[in-house]
Amino acid sequence: MKVLVIGGGAREHALCRSLSLDPDVTALHCAPGNAGIAEVAELHPVDALDGGAVAALAAELGAELVVVGPEAPLVAGVADAVRAAGVPVFGPSKEAAELEGSKAFAKDVMAAAGVPTARSYVCTNPAEVDEALDAFGAPYVVKDDGLAAGKGVVVTSDLAVATAHANACDRVVVEEFLDGPEVSLFAITDGRTVVPLQPAQDFKRALDGDEGPNTGGMGAYSPLPWADPKLVDEVMETVLQPTVDEMRRRGTPFSGLLYAGLAITSRGVRVIEFNARFGDPETQVVLARLKTPLAGVLLASANGTLADIEPLRWSDDAAVTVVIASHNYPDTPRTGDPIEGLDEVAERDAPHAYVLHAGTKRVGGSIVSAGGRVLSVTASGKDLTAARSRAYAALGRIRLDGSQHRTDIAAKVAGE
Repeated sequence: MKVLVIGGGAREHALCRSLSLDPDVTALHCAPGNAGIAEVAELHPVDALDGGAVAALAAELGAELVVVGPEAPLVAGVADAVRAAGVPVFGPSKEAAELEGSKAFAKDVMAAAGVPTARSYVCTNPAEVDEALDAFGAPYVVKDDGLAAGKGVVVTSDLAVATAHANACDRVVVEEFLDGPEVSLFAITDGRTVVPLQPAQDFKRALDGDEGPNTGGMGAYSPLPWADPKLVDEVMETVLQPTVDEMRRRGTPFSGLLYAGLAITSRGVRVIEFNARFGDPETQVVLARLKTPLAGVLLASANGTLADIEPLRWSDDAAVTVVIASHNYPDTPRTGDPIEGLDEVAERDAPHAYVLHAGTKRVGGSIVSAGGRVLSVTASGKDLTAARSRAYAALGRIRLDGSQHRTDIAAKVAGE
């Protein structure tokens, strides 16, 4: 099978790494990719938001499966253009991707499907914002209705901060604060059958101890030893299957990766948000534990044959990923700094630890930073303590001037 992956972050590097290890994948392409992905796939320049250009590239390469990684191309309808060209594609249609593209739309679907979520108000002017913030009280949860690359949500006890964020958006969802730990659960679906992956937990705040601003994610781990063993079954029954059924009932079936961000509250599981694609950095740890070859599962989603696949096989090992970010992330990050130590990690830490590239590019003979989140150092081990130790040992070999990372990813759950 010839596979084309669209995107250029650590999520796409994780996908490409898994696909490169799949014996059924005979040729692997990525557009536009990054310096790390170039080691496992052939790169091609493309405007990832241009459906016609992506479809033309897929046809030119003779791709038998296109995997759309990021949310923006999905919301822009890139998967529709590829499907129209007759190429199987892993990723939802533009209409179905509104589950991520609009928080208000997602709330409407959840209400219709009876999915448990936070109470909320959709606000379009300052008066409505003031009323909603007053109704719920602190801590305030304010979400930009549209796409914001993981940084459109403000959770704060400062009313002025909450109000300023809300009024800077065209349309916002103000909702009640959900207590309890958060869980990310991915599921692959073909619009009817739903196959859950293993749960993970990510770390959204920039600084140790969950301090600092919200980011796109600074690290993740899987499995979750503290979670109820029946959690996945419960979420399948109360969240994932009802949502997929409701989308099909509306005539906009959801095919691809449905990501449920969950809060395990004192009143039970509640959905924080849906995403329409693999999450970053959780994908890095979930795929590190997946033993079933990936390409066949993604193709079954694209072709509507998920009911026919064998149950997924998982490693008993734990996995931890730690993000290395640029100076000043998540504000305006500094780029163009050389990255050193990558060869050292490959020589000394493989196969238990490896580096997935996010914001990197090759300039001459050097690899330099080219984004806010630069690298995801990922490791596996017999338990979270071992995986965490390997991830931080590998991270210690990497040098990037001014870079930042959290030192406490999975520390509490590992008993450290």
